[in-house]
Amino acid sequence: MVKKKIPAKKQPKQISITLPKWGRWLIVPAVFILVFIIYNTIFWGRIFPGVYLAGVDVGGLTAPQAQGKLQERLIPPQKVTLVYSDQVFDLPTEDIGYKIDYVLSAESAYNFGRDKDIFLSLYKRTAVPIQKTYLGLSYDLDQESFDKILGVISETISVDPVYPSVKYINNLIVVDKGSAGTILDRDTLLGLVRNNLSKASNDPVSLSIKSVDPTITDQEAANLKSRAQKLIGKRFVLNSESEIFEWKEEKLLSTLNPRGGYNQNEIVSLISKIALTLNREPQSPIFIFQPLPEGGGGRVEEFSPSQAGHKVQEDKLALNVIQGLTALESTDQKEIALDIPLLSTPPKITTGDVNNLGIEELLGKGVSHFAHSITNRIYNISLASSKFKGILVGPGEIFSFNNILGDVSALTGYKQAFVIKDGKTVLGDGGGVCQVSSTLFRAILKAGLPIIERHAHSYRVGYYEQDSPPGMDATVYAPTADLKFKNDTPAYLLIQPTVDTKNTTLIFEIYGTNDGRISNTTKPKVTAVAPPPEDLYVDEPTLPTGQVKQIDFKAWGAKVIFDYSVERVGETIFQKTFVSNYRPWQAIYLRGTGPAQ
Repeated sequence: MVKKKIPAKKQPKQISITLPKWGRWLIVPAVFILVFIIYNTIFWGRIFPGVYLAGVDVGGLTAPQAQGKLQERLIPPQKVTLVYSDQVFDLPTEDIGYKIDYVLSAESAYNFGRDKDIFLSLYKRTAVPIQKTYLGLSYDLDQESFDKILGVISETISVDPVYPSVKYINNLIVVDKGSAGTILDRDTLLGLVRNNLSKASNDPVSLSIKSVDPTITDQEAANLKSRAQKLIGKRFVLNSESEIFEWKEEKLLSTLNPRGGYNQNEIVSLISKIALTLNREPQSPIFIFQPLPEGGGGRVEEFSPSQAGHKVQEDKLALNVIQGLTALESTDQKEIALDIPLLSTPPKITTGDVNNLGIEELLGKGVSHFAHSITNRIYNISLASSKFKGILVGPGEIFSFNNILGDVSALTGYKQAFVIKDGKTVLGDGGGVCQVSSTLFRAILKAGLPIIERHAHSYRVGYYEQDSPPGMDATVYAPTADLKFKNDTPAYLLIQPTVDTKNTTLIFEIYGTNDGRISNTTKPKVTAVAPPPEDLYVDEPTLPTGQVKQIDFKAWGAKVIFDYSVERVGETIFQKTFVSNYRPWQAIYLRGTGPAQ
């Protein structure tokens, strides 16, 4: 039997693709780029994965979604707990102005990995899915209040170091070598507290204390005593045109540095006190304008001459003092005298210029009444008005009421009277100042001057509507509300206030050169009149039962509008519409609930 040879099956022909060597190197980057494109597409407009805010995972969320999640999950700490030994100090977060900014926090998470530096941005985007990133919250903090509280805590736990000194007591030189102390490490503490607040953490913070040791050695003490002996019985004199300052043993010894040389801080302090005495701003002449009896102008009568300004050159004086002290200590001279270097600044206007300023006639007059004002309010009106006596406003100059008025507080002599503050009528320093600004506002309108800034009161005040329609007031409150006008006349303007306390009248007059302008003010239009809310009675346990005390006063609300325009030779040179939105105001009474007296 003959076997047939079965032919072998043909294998399918395999096709192989061989990349060139350089092509193999492109595969990995291509895959990486593809993955990176997909990754960035997925998280377009979203926070990258692995990003946490105060421990809350916000990866993959939009900024608004992250904000909502934070507000839902986080419980802001109500206090900051500070611990030192067995003492615990709890600081309510509201006392230090702590407030989480959820919007800014969410935006910071979204911006992570989206830096302007493209290489840094790529690095962060690549690393963040692998390694989690923990970000802190953005928040507000009242640093000033926090520092005040830390100051109290520091006084409680710190031991003040005693710095070395030398004194002359009962004809004896006494050297105190000083002693060590401890102080609160504020920088470290602030860093720890800020870290906790950024995490919305309630964990207590341990107060950190630093040791301070300013003591000097026996040899340094001996050297200090030897130097002091050389100054006993000597004088150091500083001369100026108006005053002489003399330093004897006490002040001379205070300038010695216990470790050699001189105490720069003490010298600077002594010079600063001298500067406070001698420094003065240049003063233009203060005067009043007296119209001529027969009319047709008048003349300025001076009652305070101009003065040049003086300023102590403190840095130069400090160098001179050290040189003088060195000579006094190293020689047998009993006295060294120095002239105090001063920089002189001439006034803008000298006494001789008074009658050449173009102050020829009355341009505008404003009047207001303050009947029924309390004594303190009348006092404040008089004090504030005095600041504007004889004020000159040069051509082209912008007048600022607040700049002339200066600080309004008990420190500058003002008394407490009712003011509008934070939506309430309360007792505050300087109540009545707005009577002055409102009266000047009326004089400016009459004079036809461009008004740059003016603000109406929050509600209608009865004082400003005595013999005047509503809307003719101007409130001031530095630095947010000011009264400003521009002198666009060809000459100087003179402001002259007059306070008549007997007839409770305040007058402001503006003198200058009449350039033919005419001021026009329409009658104020009162609309949207709204009655005041019902009286509010608040129980007050500090007042005896049956006693009622009014702390705020009712006023009708309204919208008042008037137009102001200034013409000259038929041409309008300035026009403005003044709108005053007065809120209806509620009367508030405190009703006593305490024990009867």
